[in-house]
Amino acid sequence: MERVSVLHVLLLLLLCSLSGAELQDNEISEQRQVGPESVNVPEQPQPCPSDLHAVLRDMSAALAEHRVRIEQLHALNQEQEAKLGQQAVEMREQAAKLGELEMKTNDVDSRQQGQAAELYSIKTRTNVTENHVASLRRDRQVGQVAFSASLLASGDGTTGPFNTQVPLTFRFVITNIGNAYNPDSGFFTAPVRGAYHFEIHIGAHGRSSHASSAVLVKNGGNICIAYEHQTNGFGKSSNGATLLLEAGDIVFVRLWQNTIIFDNGNHHCTFSGHLLFTM
Repeated sequence: MERVSVLHVLLLLLLCSLSGAELQDNEISEQRQVGPESVNVPEQPQPCPSDLHAVLRDMSAALAEHRVRIEQLHALNQEQEAKLGQQAVEMREQAAKLGELEMKTNDVDSRQQGQAAELYSIKTRTNVTENHVASLRRDRQVGQVAFSASLLASGDGTTGPFNTQVPLTFRFVITNIGNAYNPDSGFFTAPVRGAYHFEIHIGAHGRSSHASSAVLVKNGGNICIAYEHQTNGFGKSSNGATLLLEAGDIVFVRLWQNTIIFDNGNHHCTFSGHLLFTM
């Protein structure tokens, strides 16, 4: 576009020069036809062909210079286009590498998230297992409840009679697994809710005036009684029951009113119980 514009300018200048010279020639001719007596027109200097050649040479030189500059600009433009193309290629390569890196990063993140989820699941299962084991240990420890005790701690003797029911304290502890039985009070306290089995055994020398009897008691209420009455010799009686107890319930034994029981180192009178299963 720049080359065309320069050519147009040169052609316009040439046409203007030729038109000016032609107009001057016409004016001079008209003045000569009128005559010197009517108009006194001074003669104008005619353009010299050498001046036109000089102008054309200058214009040709300028045109050549413009051509050189246009070629230089064209070469520079091509060079810049090549650089821009190379930069575009490099940017596409960098974008591709960045996309690949993002994919790898996302893959790593996905694997890490998967590993984190798996680790959390393992920890959760481990905690559940540990809690289950701890619960089993507690249940096992709590479930280990059993006791047996006889009435007298030492020696021998007869207890009773009394005109009312009297709690008995079985002081000689034979077995007390779980420590649910208290030999100082004679009370068994249930550690957990569950089914428990209890037994009472009593013995006494026969008397015509008094029988031998004891009653199993739960929280103050009578459950079952062991009773024996003979006038001579030695007699024994026993009874037992399975009870559903809540944690904290109390079971003990009372001597029935106006009765007697006998115990010695052979442990004739005993109170026993154990946990069957928790509930």
